[in-house]
Amino acid sequence: MIHRDDRTSMRVLIAGGGVAALETALALHDLARERVDLTLVAPDEHFVLRPMLVAQPFAKGRASTVPLLRVAAETDARLLHHAVASVDTAEHHLLTTDGERLPYDALVLALGARPATVYRRSLTFSAACDPTDYNDLLRDLEEGHCDRLTFVVPPGATWSLPLYELALMTAKQVRGMGIESLEIHFVTPEEHPLDLFGLAAAADVRRLLGRAGIHLHTGVRARQRQDGALLLEPTDQVLDRTRVVALPELKGPGLPGLPSDEHGFVPVDDFGRVRGVDGVYAAGDMTARPVKQGGLAAQQADAIAEMLAHEAGADIEPTPYRPVLRGTLLTGAEDHHLRDTEHGVGVATSELMWWPPGKVAGAYLAPYLAGEVGERLMDLPPHRASRPIDLPLPGMEAHRV
Repeated sequence: MIHRDDRTSMRVLIAGGGVAALETALALHDLARERVDLTLVAPDEHFVLRPMLVAQPFAKGRASTVPLLRVAAETDARLLHHAVASVDTAEHHLLTTDGERLPYDALVLALGARPATVYRRSLTFSAACDPTDYNDLLRDLEEGHCDRLTFVVPPGATWSLPLYELALMTAKQVRGMGIESLEIHFVTPEEHPLDLFGLAAAADVRRLLGRAGIHLHTGVRARQRQDGALLLEPTDQVLDRTRVVALPELKGPGLPGLPSDEHGFVPVDDFGRVRGVDGVYAAGDMTARPVKQGGLAAQQADAIAEMLAHEAGADIEPTPYRPVLRGTLLTGAEDHHLRDTEHGVGVATSELMWWPPGKVAGAYLAPYLAGEVGERLMDLPPHRASRPIDLPLPGMEAHRV
């Protein structure tokens, strides 16, 4: 329970400038209005839709950017440019790296995760890297300086979908240039490609990789030898003389003042409350939840916003976090939309499966980035006016989430 003076608005600090932070601000402004006093705390000036960074080297799209000052103005929030150092949970203060102490009644942490490079002499593609670095690799491929290219999903916490996109778009580009001699491999510890979306979706991704001429290795872990070659365990297959493109392993922030697991991730309950700490919530990649994905981070943020709105006195019954995994796979040609379903079957189709469309299916963030709420959304209850709707497929009925 959050303790505060009932005669004043609840002071809510939202720390972070990514998907979970913006989703929380937009949702809480809609649900609680004047019952909350919002402050955004972020070191950056802009929100960047990082899932679209993967498309930039191929001129297939750009990462949208939104000034955080605009988000703050439209959610009646203050914006403070600070980086977070620690949390004083006893005194309910957020401490910044430049020595500021910011008081709160409720604190929402959405600080993301830290990328860690796993393989030497590899191109590690992450939200923190410059996507134009990939242009140098594409130029080497075009000039024939590489005979083998291997995409590697490392063991540990990560989100593999962007690497599948890179592999598919790279294969399309080099084949389009008439380069047939390049051998492309994809290595992943997943038993099936993108199997979090279900077996039908995994089979669809497997077909896409096969048509692109990509050699798929599933259920294996790549260990790099001293000579740079990749040893695939437990098969003992060796991929040598290869350029490596890998995802980073993600580490939690390990924020002083908060509990965390051995990897620095923060444990939370189904309403985003940090376990054992009063008034502190966390969402997104910094939490100990196993899947690190923007759409799921937005759903976690929605659960937090509903709980805080309820605590602030809004007439709303909080809904616990119940993940629905949605994802758009960019291929360089026709996009494929993936969604998990009950019983682990999943759905994959080139048709849209939710509205408004976007790389991050955030209930509030997606329509905010789209700039309008489509007519399909207008019949929803007022405080759910921007919830995404799963669209009907042949033999399926539409359902709201």
